[in-house]
Amino acid sequence: MSMLPYLRAAVRPALRRSTPSQPGYDTTRDPSASSAVVDCAVYRDGRRALGSTCLTPREAMARVRESGGFAWIGLHEPTEAEFAGIAATFGLHPLAVEDAVHAHQRPKLERYDDTLFTVFKTIHYVEHAELTATSEVVETGEVMCFTGPDFVITVRHGGQGSLRSLRHRLQDDPELLAKGPSAVLHSIADHVVDGYIAVAAAVQDDIDEVENAVFAAPAKGGARGGDAGRIYQLKREVLEFKRAVSPLLRPMELLSERPMRLVDPDIQKYFRDVADHLARVHEQVIGFDELLNSILQANLAQATVAQNEDMRKITSWAAIIAVPTMICGVYGMNFEHMPELHWRYGYPMVMAAIAGSCFTIHRALRRHGWL
Repeated sequence: MSMLPYLRAAVRPALRRSTPSQPGYDTTRDPSASSAVVDCAVYRDGRRALGSTCLTPREAMARVRESGGFAWIGLHEPTEAEFAGIAATFGLHPLAVEDAVHAHQRPKLERYDDTLFTVFKTIHYVEHAELTATSEVVETGEVMCFTGPDFVITVRHGGQGSLRSLRHRLQDDPELLAKGPSAVLHSIADHVVDGYIAVAAAVQDDIDEVENAVFAAPAKGGARGGDAGRIYQLKREVLEFKRAVSPLLRPMELLSERPMRLVDPDIQKYFRDVADHLARVHEQVIGFDELLNSILQANLAQATVAQNEDMRKITSWAAIIAVPTMICGVYGMNFEHMPELHWRYGYPMVMAAIAGSCFTIHRALRRHGWL
C-alpha cells in the first residue's frame, strides 16, 4: 500500500515529534559565516546519504550524477556572488536567480526549462500584550524554491520561516522523501499554508478584541471613537497578510490540476489539499478585511453620534440660558419710564419668571431626550 495516506502526518508539526536523525544544523545564517549555505545534503531512497553533511553544492551535485538520488540545498539570504556558483552548477535561469537574490517578490510559480521556480510568502504572528495603534501583528518573510529533476534549492529571506524542523520531519519519513524533489516542494507549500492557518486564528482573536471594545458600553465619562487607530493598524496588517495569500492561489491550482513532468503524480494529488486549505485562509482574510471595514464604520458612526449628543446638550443649555439673558437684557436698558423698576415686588417677580421659564424648558428638553 502507498505511504501517501501518511503524507499529511509527515509534514504537520502537531502530528509528529521532530527528532533529528542526523547531527543538528541550523537554517538561520550566521552573520560571521562566509557562506549563505546553511545545509546541503544528498538523499538516496529517501535517506540522507552518509558523509553528505559538509558537502558543497558542487560536490553534492557530483554525487547525485554519479550515484543517483537528489540534492537539497538550503540557503539564507545569499548575495549575488554567493549564489552565482550555485546557479552555474545547477543551470538556473538568470531571471529566477535575480528574483531569489533580491527577494520582495509576489508568490508565484514559473517554469524555466527543466526547473520550477516557486515563491512563497511566509507569515509569522507577532505576539503582543495589548493591541495598540502601532502594534505589529504579522511579520513576513520569503521562501524561494528551485525544483529540478534531481535537486531542490531553497532560498529563505527574513528571520522567520525556518525549514529546519520540516527537513527533520521529512528525514524521519524515508518513504516520503523517496518520491523526490516534488515531495519536498509539497511539504514546503503545506508548511507555509499551515502557518497561514495559525496566523489567521490569532488575527481573528485580535479582531474579536477590537470588535468587543467598539461595541462595549463606554466607561463613565469615556468617549467613543478611541479605537480608530487600532482598527486602522489592524487593517494594514491584514492587507499584508492578504498580499501573501491571494497571489499564491493560482500557483497552487496549477500544481494541483495541471500535469507537470517535475511533479510526481501521486504527490500532485496532495497539492489539492494544500490548495483547499489556502482557499479557506483566503476567504478568512477577505472576511477579516470586510469585517474591519464594518467595525471602522461603526466606530466612526458611534463617534459621530456621541458628538451629536454633545451638541444637543450644549444647545439645550444654551436655550435655557437664553431666557434669563433676554429678561435681564430687557431690564438692563436705560429707559426712565419702566414701571417694574419702582414696583416693590418687581425683582421677585422677574426672578420667579426666570426660574419658572428655565425649569419649564429644562423639563421639556429632558422629556424629549436632549438632556
